[in-house]
Amino acid sequence: MITRELIDTAWVPGGEKLELFKHDQDYMIVLGHNELMSTRKWGSEEALATMALERIGNPKRPTMLIGGYGMGFTLRAALKMLPENAEVTVVELVPEIIEWARGPMAELAAGCLDDPRVKLVMADVATFIEAAQGDYDAILLDVDNGPDGLVREDNNVLYSKTGLRAAKRALTPDGVLAIWSAGPDPAFTRRLERADFNVDEVKVASRSNGKGPKHLIWFATRK
Repeated sequence: MITRELIDTAWVPGGEKLELFKHDQDYMIVLGHNELMSTRKWGSEEALATMALERIGNPKRPTMLIGGYGMGFTLRAALKMLPENAEVTVVELVPEIIEWARGPMAELAAGCLDDPRVKLVMADVATFIEAAQGDYDAILLDVDNGPDGLVREDNNVLYSKTGLRAAKRALTPDGVLAIWSAGPDPAFTRRLERADFNVDEVKVASRSNGKGPKHLIWFATRK
C-alpha cells in the first residue's frame, strides 16, 4: 500500500497552513482535511482558461491576469491558446507555491513560468487588481475555494462589492472576469449581477474526462 508522503509545508500570509503531499505519482495541496488542488483533478482549472479565452474574442494583443498559480493547470491551458504576443500576469501570494512549481513539481510545470509571455508577481491579487485600469482582456481568479473562502479571510475582499468594482475597472471594455469555485453560491451570483455584470454560470467536471464532482465557474462581462 502506497502512503501519502509529506513533501513540504507553507503558511499563507494572514491565513492557514498548506501542506504539499505526494501519493505515488500524484501531488496534492491540502488545508487541514480539505484537498485544495491535485494532479488527479484539473479539468475545471483548465476550463477556467479555455472557456474564458473563448469569450474574449480576438484582441490584437491579448492580456490576461491569473490570480493564484495553484499547480499551473490554468496557466498552461492559457498558454496553449494564446498567441506569441500575448501577456499573462500571474499573481501569487505564497512563495512556496512557486518554489514547489520549480522544485518537486518542475516536471508538471513544464517551464510555463519561464515562458516569455508570462510575468510572475508575488503579491496579493486583490491589491494588484485595485491598481489596474482597463488593463486586462481576461481576469481569471482561482483564489482560495471560491467566494466561500477557507484559506485566508482577507481573500473575501476579492468577492465583495468593492472587489468586483475593482475587477470591472481593471478589465478592457469587452473583457471577461472568470471566477472558479468548488461549488455554487447563489448569493455571489446575485452580487455579480448587482455589480452590473452579465453573468454566465457554468458547471464543469473536476476531471478532464468529464467525471468527478462538479465545480462552478462564473463568467462575467460588462452590461
